[in-house]
Amino acid sequence: MPKQNYVIARLVSHGHTFEILVKPDLAFKFKEGKKVDIREILVGDLVYKDARKGLKASLETIRKVFGTTDIYKVAEIILKKGELQLTAEQRKALINAKKKQIIAFIAKNCIDPKTGLPHPPKRIELAMEQAKVGVDPFKDVESQAIQIIKAISRILPIKIAKAYVQVTIPAQYSGRAYSVLTGFGEVKRTQWRSDGSLLMELEIPAGLQQELIDKVNALTKGSGEVKILYRK
Repeated sequence: MPKQNYVIARLVSHGHTFEILVKPDLAFKFKEGKKVDIREILVGDLVYKDARKGLKASLETIRKVFGTTDIYKVAEIILKKGELQLTAEQRKALINAKKKQIIAFIAKNCIDPKTGLPHPPKRIELAMEQAKVGVDPFKDVESQAIQIIKAISRILPIKIAKAYVQVTIPAQYSGRAYSVLTGFGEVKRTQWRSDGSLLMELEIPAGLQQELIDKVNALTKGSGEVKILYRK
């Protein structure tokens, strides 16, 4: 396999260095907590003390530190507790991807308290740059977003908010619309009326208000109705 298709995962423990070769995209997903088969992540089935020099770790040392010589169990521990040795290009790509996820999270869950409307993603990105906030490619989106919201609140009026909305769907579109609406947030009330029309009350991330309105208009050819009951 060409070198650019793998990176080194490294763990230093009990005075010893242990390295394995892994596929960067899958290893990154694994470190994020996603379910990925370790067999798909590993490149080869060796544990090294110096992968670049091709020096293997001894089975005795592996057993002493990890309590097993099972390559898959050892690899999982190295991945969970160790670090990925990414190239500058790989790290930049992962940071950019995580940054986009964080911006999307903020745009979805936050509003401008002065207007009650969400901030455009570009405005959020500019505020992040102005606040000089960093993004860790290996930390989860939500925890980083919470810290970033605090940092950019000195520049941008912003707060996390939920919107309580009431949606009315005419009978001819109600069946198809139901499953779509439930994907927007938590259903608080559902009422199927005698004429077949649907009334739903939902609690959604406040940043999704316009997206919900646009979706209802598209589903019902403009005959549906969305009311914002309150925000909190």
